[in-house]
Amino acid sequence: MQARVLIIAGSDSGGGAGIQADIKTVTALGGFAMTAITALTAQNTLGVHAIEEVSPEFVYEQMRVVLQDIGADCIKTGMLHRVEIVDAVARGLTDFAEDIPLVVDPVMVAKGGASLLNADAVSAIVEKIVPRATVLTPNAPEAAALSGMTVDTREDAMEAALNLAAQGPQAVLVKGGHIDEQSDTLSDILLHGGQTIDVFESPRIKTVHTHGTGCTLASAIAVGLAEGLTVKAAVVRARDYVHDAIVTAPGFGQGHGPLNHAHPVHTKR
Repeated sequence: MQARVLIIAGSDSGGGAGIQADIKTVTALGGFAMTAITALTAQNTLGVHAIEEVSPEFVYEQMRVVLQDIGADCIKTGMLHRVEIVDAVARGLTDFAEDIPLVVDPVMVAKGGASLLNADAVSAIVEKIVPRATVLTPNAPEAAALSGMTVDTREDAMEAALNLAAQGPQAVLVKGGHIDEQSDTLSDILLHGGQTIDVFESPRIKTVHTHGTGCTLASAIAVGLAEGLTVKAAVVRARDYVHDAIVTAPGFGQGHGPLNHAHPVHTKR
């Protein structure tokens, strides 16, 4: 049976990030994607131009009807931009998904620089969502905001991972794309299994076509967990998937372009 993944996140009209990237990723990796949309964005490769709110009650209702009927093998959260949405999602997780693995991508800023998280929602996410996470996937600025410390080096990322793990998540993946951006090597830090730290290194790809990499990586991890992979195995496969999606990016748009989410499908042709 296909692995079922419920994605709770915002919509990206440009198709590069958010719900659209999540659905493409889950589908390309053989899973079945479902959604609870938290916000609508008018967005393209140049940035976020407008945000249309979705009511917290409707977010909760989307979660309820999907989970009570179809169910899920893993849940992934993305853009939870205000306190009321965080509260609704936390309530939905408590009511319908207490024992389902959860991947939390603490989306704060879009690739073009637009804020996707109200300042007062950060503490709500730390209190109500982060402790529930099977895997928490912040980039360096997000790890800094959630941990209250500076994350400028690989050593900082390791310390932040330990700090964040103390808040309750079973595993923390601090992504290194924003650390030492002039370096030819990118390092991601995974803390899992208590105090086990794995460092994943890969060549940094010099490209502007990286819109939606965080959403894509988290959703790819979610598929792996839904299939029963260990956290480390899910992260390894997800990193490989994202790497190939960046390398084969179609080059669309005038700014930060989208990835090639369908590359596994194209390869099989």
